[in-house]
Amino acid sequence: MSHGCKTGTLAVLFLAGTLAGCPTRPAPPPAAVRGAPAAAPAAAPAAAHRGRPYDVASAESLLTVLVYRAGTLAAAGHNHVIASHTLAGTVYVPDEVRDTTLEVRVAVDALTVDEPELRAQQPGGDFPPDVSDSARAGTRRNMLSAALLDAADHPEIVLRAVGFESDAAGAPGMLTAHLEVELRGERHPVAVPVRYEIAGDTLTVAGAAAIRQSELGLTPFTALLGALAVQDEMRISFRFTCRSHPGDRGDSPE
Repeated sequence: MSHGCKTGTLAVLFLAGTLAGCPTRPAPPPAAVRGAPAAAPAAAPAAAHRGRPYDVASAESLLTVLVYRAGTLAAAGHNHVIASHTLAGTVYVPDEVRDTTLEVRVAVDALTVDEPELRAQQPGGDFPPDVSDSARAGTRRNMLSAALLDAADHPEIVLRAVGFESDAAGAPGMLTAHLEVELRGERHPVAVPVRYEIAGDTLTVAGAAAIRQSELGLTPFTALLGALAVQDEMRISFRFTCRSHPGDRGDSPE
């Protein structure tokens, strides 16, 4: 069994997409489903952005999704690191930080798979460096295919903040972000604890959480009665470095 089959469902996440990578193409959906037009997502009310705008600095920001193998034949596959280095968007911070809004876009066709440097940064020995170029290429090809993230028809994953609340422990600089993840035209709510810091014209926002594929409308990959599988739970982490133009207070709604 090739590693590419496992990649399927995970990749759709993110996040980040997630996968368990190999060159084999996943089975296509039934003809009736394949031929049906995609349902348009329900229209979301346009948020009035208030406060100082901070634009995401793509070169200094990163989003990663860790996908884990499962099943009695898990040793036949790899855990995967999916990453985005091309995050784009804006965070609007008013005087009341809990009223912050944001919209960050992830270019699906720019997602990377199993960069050696990112694998080496993961603790615990779960991401050894022995992933071949052909395995990475097969995983990425499956991840972007119509059966998974469908990069051709859904070129972006969009993260929007629908609300923030204070950290339960009242820790300074800590909030719980209630996000809406738009993936393949469908929207899903996710709550993530985040830490923020504002220093001059720079805003830094970082967060990490375990998120299940099923929370994003995905079904974890399984085969051979579960002997080959991908875990439902994924680990997502991000760090947004954002910059505002001096003097731009953004007091008017957009």
